[in-house]
Amino acid sequence: MNAPLAPSHPLTVVVLAAGKGTRMKSQTPKVLQPLGGRAMLAHVLQACGTLKPRHLIAVTGHGATDVNAYIDRHRQVLLNTAQCTTVLQEPQNGTGHAVQLTSTALDDEAIVLITLGDVPLVQPASLQAVVALCNNERVALLTVALQDPTGYGRIVRNATGHVQAIVEHKDANEEQRAIREINSGIMAFPARLLKPWLAKLTNNNAQQEYYLTDVIGMAVADGVEVQTHCLPATQAWEVAGINSPAQLAHTERQYQQLQAQQLMEQGVRLADPARFDLRAAPGSALAGHLECANDVEIDVGCIFSGQVHIGAGSHIGAYCHISQASIGHHCLIAAYTHIDGETAGVTVGDDARIGPFARLRPGATLANDVHIGNFVEVKNSTLANGAKANHLAYLGDASVGERVNYGAGAITANYDGANKHKTVIEADVHVGSNSVLVAPVTVGAGGTIGAGSTISKDTPANSLTVTRAKAITVQGWSRPIKKQTR
Repeated sequence: MNAPLAPSHPLTVVVLAAGKGTRMKSQTPKVLQPLGGRAMLAHVLQACGTLKPRHLIAVTGHGATDVNAYIDRHRQVLLNTAQCTTVLQEPQNGTGHAVQLTSTALDDEAIVLITLGDVPLVQPASLQAVVALCNNERVALLTVALQDPTGYGRIVRNATGHVQAIVEHKDANEEQRAIREINSGIMAFPARLLKPWLAKLTNNNAQQEYYLTDVIGMAVADGVEVQTHCLPATQAWEVAGINSPAQLAHTERQYQQLQAQQLMEQGVRLADPARFDLRAAPGSALAGHLECANDVEIDVGCIFSGQVHIGAGSHIGAYCHISQASIGHHCLIAAYTHIDGETAGVTVGDDARIGPFARLRPGATLANDVHIGNFVEVKNSTLANGAKANHLAYLGDASVGERVNYGAGAITANYDGANKHKTVIEADVHVGSNSVLVAPVTVGAGGTIGAGSTISKDTPANSLTVTRAKAITVQGWSRPIKKQTR
């Protein structure tokens, strides 16, 4: 583990986030494209935030209004107390030009860490290693050796192995293109040295852009040491840039693979790690978090989002979607169950049986040994120990007592067109099939509601309440006959 930065070395992070991402073919700015359920930029900002920078500068361009708004909305949770500034790059004339625009905001005493908004999987440890290598004395680069380095800038070294320059692929000769060690674009500089180098940049190159990489040659010419933190090839995913939907999809699977691997190392049984997703909650800039106790089993195709806890010995069936929820011990969440707590959360007690094809919505709170069966929906309701709703039913804004049996097709009519009202079903009640409980209403303890009843008034305890119309039979009745048309 790298030592923390010394107090005499404040850190400024510059995030380059101006690119259009033409190959994405999207109206959404490239850095706001989702990865793991949240913007790529959120991954980068959170990784930078772990280094506790004094100042973060985001260089934005294409879609700057949206990107700036995103940073402003989420910077507190992602960066904590860091000062945050956005700088507009218009037109986009290269990485050197982008960093030039930040020059006046750079503190001479600071280390400047350059990161990229479209490289979302870089790990905090790698960023910390580059900053520590810089130590406010030298230039530090994050590099990796690739089997196919096509398109990347090459790290050019002299005979003794010292870095001499970075040459972009389009400007490299055949010998340089044979080099496998590439520049990730992530680098750190002493600010007092970087600023005069930035002022000397020119655009005399194949793309007629101002390359930040030209600064490396200037550093060497000035006798400043350039060192590299070279990632192993197995960690090349850390510095993979995203420029197309195909690359985004590939990186998404890499991200999910990393999360699946961490869970399996903790003892979670994943039926197929390649068919597992853990995402941020909708609208959140924070990564999803799945916490599992011992002996949890997760079948294929499951999606988890937001904050989810699963208790010991629980089994999650195939193709479930669980968001913002806490699942108790020894529960069975059967296939295709949808649990979405949104902001209110969902809680499932121990030994519960949920699904298949069940839906638990925000505010559903289930105690121990509760059964929620196929095509049953529960919203903003509590179910006490042993309560059961096994088939084709709806419980909304309800309080359900212990050992209640809620019949197939029964519903709580909780909405009058303007306001929601509460239904109270006391302990040991049996609600017959196809009943409607019109809230506000209380069904007394031990009571029975006859099948097909509509209950709009409170019912007494230990009683049978039936509101069916009397059956009428018309003997010899004939159905209407369809008229013949010519």
